[in-house]
Amino acid sequence: MKRLISASALAILVGGVAHAETLKLSHQWSEGDVRHKVAQMVADEVKAADVDLDIQIYPNQTLFKAREQYTPLSRGQLDMTIFPLSYAGGQQPAYNLTLMPGLVKNHDHAARLSASPFMEDIEEIMAGDDVKTLVHGYLAGGFGSNKGCITGPEDVQGVTIRAAGSSFEQMLAGAGASISSMASSEIYSALQTGVLDATNTSSESFLSYRLYEQLKCYTPAGDTALWFMYQPLLINKTTFDNLTPEQQQALTDASAKAEAWYLEQAKEGDAVTTKAFADAGVEIAEMTQEDFDAWRELAKTTSYPAFVEEVPNGQELLDAALSVE
Repeated sequence: MKRLISASALAILVGGVAHAETLKLSHQWSEGDVRHKVAQMVADEVKAADVDLDIQIYPNQTLFKAREQYTPLSRGQLDMTIFPLSYAGGQQPAYNLTLMPGLVKNHDHAARLSASPFMEDIEEIMAGDDVKTLVHGYLAGGFGSNKGCITGPEDVQGVTIRAAGSSFEQMLAGAGASISSMASSEIYSALQTGVLDATNTSSESFLSYRLYEQLKCYTPAGDTALWFMYQPLLINKTTFDNLTPEQQQALTDASAKAEAWYLEQAKEGDAVTTKAFADAGVEIAEMTQEDFDAWRELAKTTSYPAFVEEVPNGQELLDAALSVE
């Protein structure tokens, strides 16, 4: 099959003058969201490096729908995206391990996981799809509900809830919840129309989508955050390989700076979101260590074995992730 040529494949020559190469970066979030700011930081740093490379950002799923970005990225129809990797769990079931209940303890643990042999295994799978990671990053999240506060498994019995990723869906279904799948960009209207009673997403999405306008109780990410989702900045590998060495270095340097900032913002984001919900009059609930342990025990009988059964080397990947201290 003839490979589709990306927008960045070649520099355009007009009258013998080389014009800056432009990479297209798509994502689903608003321009106020931390993930957009990560992308913008990379774009700004690369532009400042003056290596004839520009990054044009398309926010708010204006180029591709939220869950539809991995395939065009892997085919070279899209150059870059900042993307919840588990959204592509249908194409690569191993990615579901990047949104697995109880696997990540806190933000620093998430950073260690990103730098571990486990993540190298995930990146090897991505490379097979012609995808490369530029910026690693996990975001924490919590629960929001209109039918009582959610802290333990018993609180979702009979509740229609949205959760990103099959692993959380399996665990919540095991607790008696009804599952409604959708991208985070669709949660607000689903809550507004009664399609959803509750949701489980990142702190940043709770805030940037103004879900405090639709929820009665919020259980934030705290010391015992259950929900951590890997949301890296990715680039088509062939696109990256076709850049000049100077452009590659500028992009790598910009990504390293953005990754450090992303981690700090992820830590701060949980507290900022909690304050916004409290200020909006939403009840704030706290998950205890006992609640966390109950969820993890449920995951051990639902999400974990389902993952191992679906992925050929699933147990090996799960063990590699669990081995990171």
